[in-house]
Amino acid sequence: MIKRRAIAVTAIGVLIAGCQSSSDPQVQARNHEFGCIAGTVGGAIVGGLIGSTIGGGTGQVLATAAGIGGGGFLGNRLACG
Repeated sequence: MIKRRAIAVTAIGVLIAGCQSSSDPQVQARNHEFGCIAGTVGGAIVGGLIGSTIGGGTGQVLATAAGIGGGGFLGNRLACG
């Protein structure tokens, strides 16, 4: 139950970060950079949480690590791409 809440809060935070807008180019660049960072970190957190639910023992550690890497990559591509 706690993992689902953490995933939902992270997803909402990433979505809110992507909704920021301004006509000032400097503000837009800063918001884009923040969105990239938030997407990468949020994706890594969500991926790690999902990976931690798979397997047990060493397999669970490997699944968590793969989830962190894959989630971070996917979050970066979605937020920065």
